[in-house]
Amino acid sequence: MPRSKGGKSAAQESRHRDRMGALGLRPIQVWVPDVRSAAFRREAHRQSLAVARSARVHEDQTFIDAASEWQDA
Repeated sequence: MPRSKGGKSAAQESRHRDRMGALGLRPIQVWVPDVRSAAFRREAHRQSLAVARSARVHEDQTFIDAASEWQDA
């Protein structure tokens, strides 16, 4: 029996989709940036430099630190 990309047969995938649908769920597709691409790395570097060179770098870092500590609590 042919297998899909995830390694499941078409029949297994169909049953899985039917079960999930019966639970009131529906599939969606989400596109996210490719963090492996050179363009992503360049843009991330550009943005990090902009933040590091900001006149408000200390206030921004204080906010990030406070938000991080709040998540840990």
